[in-house]
Amino acid sequence: MTTTTAPGSHTPAPGAAPVGRMLLAQTALETRMLLRNGEQLLLTVVIPTVLLVLFSAVDVVDTAGPGKRVDFLAPGLLALAVLSTAFTGQAIATGFERRYGVLKRLGASPLPRWALLTAKTGCVLVTEILQVALLSVIALTLGWSPHGDPFSVAALLLLGTAAFSGLGLLMAGTLRAEATLAAANLVFVLLLLTGGVVVPLEKFPSAVSGVLELLPISALSDGLRQVLQQGAGLPWADLGILAGWAVLGLGAAARFFRWE
Repeated sequence: MTTTTAPGSHTPAPGAAPVGRMLLAQTALETRMLLRNGEQLLLTVVIPTVLLVLFSAVDVVDTAGPGKRVDFLAPGLLALAVLSTAFTGQAIATGFERRYGVLKRLGASPLPRWALLTAKTGCVLVTEILQVALLSVIALTLGWSPHGDPFSVAALLLLGTAAFSGLGLLMAGTLRAEATLAAANLVFVLLLLTGGVVVPLEKFPSAVSGVLELLPISALSDGLRQVLQQGAGLPWADLGILAGWAVLGLGAAARFFRWE
């Protein structure tokens, strides 16, 4: 018996969704997974917030110079928020996804691998927007008086995100998950202490501070401080350092990242 399909009726149409729709869906999924992870929220939101409130209220280290302590601290902790999300959080999450075979399965799906990495970057950017908004509101409540051009701030944050994302993906794609967990948290603590976030680089010996200035966290915190505290224009030297780290990190991640 032959059956015919009536005009206008629905028939199955198997196939992959458009790449744009898959990309948005994966970005939304990555963001939901991050926001549901209590450990990641502690790292990306709670720690920078606590440090901002604590060091603004208590004279633990001499960070102020002229002006209020919060004017010095706020730009540095915005840089720390980028570090915690784009590097530490992304490295740990991606490392364990690789260990449990999640990346392997996603790599075999219709979602292109470049789109998966783009979705992870989109998740990082969404999270950073929430972080920057929250930290800015808290800093303003504490008496922060920001200056400068929003375009310069956005350029620094985007280049900083690219630099830390490349380094995080490189670590996640080359080390075992447990090694990534330990190394990412260790790097986070070291850069917090030595990257000019809460302790000015001038407090270190001149030979050491000259090297520390080349770190991506130092360039990001210093650039944001020049713009937001001093009202300067584009800090080209800091942007150049961040661009160099972005090229090296993303290039190495693309070359050495292992999906299994």
